[in-house]
Amino acid sequence: MSLPILSFIRRISTSSVLGNKRNPRKFLLYNKAGSRAFKEQQKIKPHPLIPINKRGCRDTGITVNGQFIEIPEKIPELVVPDLTNCELKPYVSYRAEIKEQPEVTAQWLFDAIYAEKIKKDFKEGKLDDAGQPLEPSAEESLTAEEAQLRSRQTGCDLFLHDAPPPPPRPVQNEQ
Repeated sequence: MSLPILSFIRRISTSSVLGNKRNPRKFLLYNKAGSRAFKEQQKIKPHPLIPINKRGCRDTGITVNGQFIEIPEKIPELVVPDLTNCELKPYVSYRAEIKEQPEVTAQWLFDAIYAEKIKKDFKEGKLDDAGQPLEPSAEESLTAEEAQLRSRQTGCDLFLHDAPPPPPRPVQNEQ
């Protein structure tokens, strides 16, 4: 059994591809990679194999018969609120105190929304024999399906109630 002998030969070529001309199929010449002459030629007559890279920006118009027509509906409009009398600063220092916020749990949400009303109804005797309120609030009168639909609506994550501060969490001893 004979093993073929492999010889590795490094070959060096003194001639470059296409005689030192840029090959558009081999080298990607997007906007800033090309020479000034290439960029001028791309403005006049774009090369069909080299697309103009827009870097994720969308056009604000269309090209008809070589003329660019701008469409006003495609121009993005930034809506910025007026912050002239705003007391908040635009910068938060790294030296600012970090305030720990408790985890939002189902128990905390129940205490924040329903607990006070239930305690008040119990003290005033406004509960029936089954423990249901005689005068239910808007949240208490919702069905399960209505509550689920409300929870999936846009803006439902905004907390609209005047909730009491959450109870302090017990400190666990590390062992």
